[in-house]
Formats: sequence, C-alpha cells, structure tokens
Amino acid sequence: MAALKAGLLGVGSMGRHHARILRDIEGVELVAVADPGGDPYRVAGGIPLLANVDQLIAAGIDIAVVAIPTRFHAEAALTLADAGVHTLVEKPIADDSVSGHRVSEAFEARGLVGAVGHVERFNPALQQLRRRLAEGDAGAVYQIATRRQSTFPARIGDVGVAKDLGTHDIDLTAWVAQSVYSSISAQTAFKSGREFEDMIAMTGRLASGIITNHLINWLSPMKERVTLVTGERGTFVADTATGDLTFHANGTELLEWDSVSTFRGVSEGDVTRFAFAKREPLRAELEAFRDAVLGQPSELSTMTEAVHTLEVVESALESARDSGRLVRIGREQH
Repeated sequence: MAALKAGLLGVGSMGRHHARILRDIEGVELVAVADPGGDPYRVAGGIPLLANVDQLIAAGIDIAVVAIPTRFHAEAALTLADAGVHTLVEKPIADDSVSGHRVSEAFEARGLVGAVGHVERFNPALQQLRRRLAEGDAGAVYQIATRRQSTFPARIGDVGVAKDLGTHDIDLTAWVAQSVYSSISAQTAFKSGREFEDMIAMTGRLASGIITNHLINWLSPMKERVTLVTGERGTFVADTATGDLTFHANGTELLEWDSVSTFRGVSEGDVTRFAFAKREPLRAELEAFRDAVLGQPSELSTMTEAVHTLEVVESALESARDSGRLVRIGREQH
C-alpha cells in the first residue's frame, strides 16, 4: 500500500519534532512543509518549503499536521477540511470553543479524521494509569489532582497558561477517568506583565463524581508534571516528565497508638514502582493518527473531545473573572 503523503504546517519549536517523526514512521511520507516565517530549525531538508496552507494542499497531501500559533488553528483546519485532508491540529483545537465547534463539525460532515494533539494521552505513565484504573486497581476513584509548572516559554504569545498548559490537564483527567467535567471554578494571577494569566488554580467535578484539582503556572524555576489519582485502595502518582508510575497502597496493618487508631482513615502500605516500556509520546500519537486514517481504532483526542476541553478551560477563566464562582459545564457527555 502506498504511503500516506503528509504535509506539515508550522516548523517552529513544536513543528520541528513533528517533522522528525513524520520522516521516520512507517507508512507516511513527508512531502512538504509550510511556514510563512521560514524554516528557523532547518527541518525542510530536501523537501519543498512552502508559504501557506493553500500551497501545502496543492502539494497533493493526504494528511496534515497543524503546528502553528493557536490563533491560526481554526482557519487552517477549516481550509484543510474543505480540501478533504485528514488533519491533526496541535492543542488547543482553536482560540475559542465556538471556532472549535466549527472545526469539529466541518471534519465530521466530510467524514474526515480530525484529531487534536493532546499528547499526554500517549505518555507511557498515563497509558499505564488509565489501564490500571479501568481494571479497578485503585477501586473507586475519589480525586484526580495535577501539578504542571515551569518557567515562561517565550514562544507562547497568543494565549495564557490555561489554554496552553491547562488543556493538557483537563484532557488527560477526563481521558484517564473516562468521564467529562460537570463543573469548574478557578483563580488566576497575572505576574509577568502580560495580558494573559500566567498562573491558574482550578477545582472541579467530573460527571462521574470525581473531584479534580489542577495547579498550573509559568512562574516556577523547576519543571513539574505530576498527576495523582486517589481511590479507595490507594494513590497512583504519574510523573509524566519521566514517564514513571508509582502506586502507594493503603495499609492493611492495624494502627497501634490508641490516640491514632480512633481516626478511621487509611494507613501507609506498600509502595510499588512499575516497570514498562516507554515510547516517545509524540511518536505514538502520530502513529495513532496514521492508523486512524487507515481505519483503525485509536486513543487520539477527537475534535469533539477537544472542544469539551476548551469549554472547561473557558469556564474556568470565566469563574476566575467572577471571583471563583462555580461554573456548570453545559455538555455532560462527548
């Protein structure tokens, strides 16, 4: 079977990694890249470097990856949908959920594969976590908490930390728990002199009843990417920066101190650090995109799911503007 002809729109700090992998995965041929800003990382190599999405389509592509700034996602994706090109758009799907809905509907109406690059779904630690939760290893899940913090990325200029990083945490939480959000509240801070927030704390509840907490900022000198899932049998800790997964089991030994034993909580039990294969998440995501285009099932974020993620983030920002008021999420299911 002939390889899928791929085009890449955007060859900046994220696009260069897409280019590297698209060149390397079986069944895909990267035939052209396009970026009106040129090729700062010199990823084009021997293939055409084009100026815009229209020229990319004219190169005869079957699939496309959109890795340009967020404010241009919707326009580019709609153009690719009109041309009948299966497309993976880097997260978030669009600058706002209204535009995201338009994009999602366009791909669905044309019977095209439309996916969004919520790459954390392909992090090996989260893949293992989701499987173990589905198998009941934690029992009933009570809470999912995430921490995602690092220094400010100079390349991000058109959105705040909620849409750039927070979308990762919202999507991975709903995906791991297999439940959408029903409500959210938030507080934000503006400390770096920009019009967009650089810190957000979100508290929510999933439709399944699970409580969620997300602490996200661009104001930390250390990088942290942690997801904690607490259930009736213990707590999973997934470090998505390293791909490690650990389980802290509830203890089975009775507490000996009389003053402590009256507390009907849990005690410390065994700690297990799991060993498993660790594939590069972006490679796994692009292979899943290829497979989806070929008609195979995948765990890619659909555009409908990505719109829900954006709706949750927008609701969180609405809450923050209104002193942390609880905001109900309109759609209860994908």
